[in-house]
Amino acid sequence: MKTTIVSSAKRSLALFSAPVLIIAALVFQNTAWSEAEPAVAIPAPLQDESPTGAHLETAVFAGGCFWGVQGVFQHVKGVTSAISGYTGGKARTANYETVSMGMTGHAESVQVIFDPAKVTYGQLLQVYFSVAHNPTELNRQGPDYGTQYRSTVFPLSDSQAKVAKAYISQLNASHRFSAPLVTTVEEHAQFYPAEKYHQNFLNDNPNYPYIVINDLPKVEQLKKRFPALWSKEPVLVKS
Repeated sequence: MKTTIVSSAKRSLALFSAPVLIIAALVFQNTAWSEAEPAVAIPAPLQDESPTGAHLETAVFAGGCFWGVQGVFQHVKGVTSAISGYTGGKARTANYETVSMGMTGHAESVQVIFDPAKVTYGQLLQVYFSVAHNPTELNRQGPDYGTQYRSTVFPLSDSQAKVAKAYISQLNASHRFSAPLVTTVEEHAQFYPAEKYHQNFLNDNPNYPYIVINDLPKVEQLKKRFPALWSKEPVLVKS
């Protein structure tokens, strides 16, 4: 499968030495890898969550390789944690090698814990749809193909589900994107953290070819388009 070959090849290099990464860089330069998806200016959601008084809230988003999605949300003010993982399948298949086969039901995802007094769920959705990924690509994102790279919101409450569904309808009606959104809303799914070597990958490997081409531009777009939400210092996953 093209999905397995592409994703496994690009990710497994993360465990190798510097000389191997240099060789990898040369390979990337001579391979048809997509550049980062362009950010799209979109309106804020008309419907958002009402203040609950809760100090922290959790959300889960999937939008292609979790390296870039995690890297974006780690720079959002009000986010206290962003962890890469797998959502949508069973616990026994929640590991990278199995998920990469594309048949587990899992999507590479990011669990975001945030302070709703500083950033709302709706604002996180705006970042997610605008700069974190391209919501019009079905079962793919940039150079990655397969259902594990699908665009999906995993709401953890009825309130989140209502906001996400309303915003998808709003964005489709706005015609800001070149095609209809394919983002699904999948409720009652369990999140499982990914392996340690996937955590903080963007922050720890800023010169890694895949990150340079596909993900660092997303972080720059966050800074440019959402200055009020931009945090220079990322919130990293602790060892």
